[in-house]
Amino acid sequence: MKPKDHKPCILALSDGTIAHGTAIGKIGTTGGELCFNTSMAGYQEIFTDPSYYGQMMMMTYPHIGNYGTMSRDDEARSVMISGLIVRSFSEEFSNPMADGSLQEYLERNNVIGISGVDTRKLVHHIRDEGVMNAVISSETLDEEMLIRKAKEWPSMVGLELATKVTRKEAQTISSDGPYKLAVFDYGVKKSILDNFVKRGCTLRVFPAEADLDDVKDWDADGYFFSNGPGDPNASADYGLPIIEHAKSTKKPIFGICLGHQLMAMSEGIAVKKMFVGHRGANQPVKNNETGLVEITTQNHGFAVDEEKLDDSKVEVTHINLNDQTIEGLKFKNFPGMSVQYHPEASPGPHDSQYLFDQFMEMVKQGAGSKVQGAGSKAQEAGSKAHGAGHKSQDAPYKPEP
Repeated sequence: MKPKDHKPCILALSDGTIAHGTAIGKIGTTGGELCFNTSMAGYQEIFTDPSYYGQMMMMTYPHIGNYGTMSRDDEARSVMISGLIVRSFSEEFSNPMADGSLQEYLERNNVIGISGVDTRKLVHHIRDEGVMNAVISSETLDEEMLIRKAKEWPSMVGLELATKVTRKEAQTISSDGPYKLAVFDYGVKKSILDNFVKRGCTLRVFPAEADLDDVKDWDADGYFFSNGPGDPNASADYGLPIIEHAKSTKKPIFGICLGHQLMAMSEGIAVKKMFVGHRGANQPVKNNETGLVEITTQNHGFAVDEEKLDDSKVEVTHINLNDQTIEGLKFKNFPGMSVQYHPEASPGPHDSQYLFDQFMEMVKQGAGSKVQGAGSKAQEAGSKAHGAGHKSQDAPYKPEP
């Protein structure tokens, strides 16, 4: 079934809101938490970001599919979103480098979607009412049944999803560089791994429920905790023990997104569900140490609770300029840094890639130094790098005072 056949389709929200449109992708019924992404391009990278696992993706940019799809743009081996909502779906594409159309891509990955929806109106509705579950169906037009199904769909609160997207066993990704990095895959994006490899790291990528003895045997020079889907509180049982081990080594630690949340939780700082999450490639973030503003890529529905901070344990390094939520932390009791947003982008601007360089400076300072006190030396290096992060690239825009 092709979208040109214009098979009718319904989007039903758990609060009773109904939107009618036409089917795209696979014919069927699907559901999940309805979220929206404000990126103008990069839809394929968004659809394959494991942090979106189980979520219904509504794109705010009206034209989706016009440049087709390319296999090199995938961030994971399969599409992660549970459904797709767009304003105007492009059945044809104009990109000579594309492997095929978005319709073919969605069908191949069993993704159910709807086109012809007033996404602007729905985004305003979600911003006013808060995030909620929804169902798409091109199989039935029974509105009451679909609303009921949306109400019964499992809430994201308390939902453990990282083990659904992680790898089954540990994998080594080699480089020509001298540094060994332990990566914990809660849904890690390909572009994150690429950023470490090109900076001279040989990676040992562990599954979410990693065996602690295997981690110890790797004897890493640094530890990285990745992005991933679901409620971070539901990942604590397997995430926090590994973080505690990493902290005990006094080696540098870096966390992104879910990894950032778990690192905060390891210091007793709570994480909360957001009224409306941040998802897009145009989120302004201020670096508190430099005063510079970065335009960032974000994808999260949970955040570190600013009311539960402990100044003796963390320093807030980055803040979201739209709603003042916490976007970055530096840890005082171990050599660690973390950010809520995505410095690897994919899609999005590269303003924040200096964070990988900062972490690597910490790793380089600590690597090879086995004597007591190596951890404090790495922490000092990380603190210095945190304040000088933009020296190796063009600085992001700094607003006039």
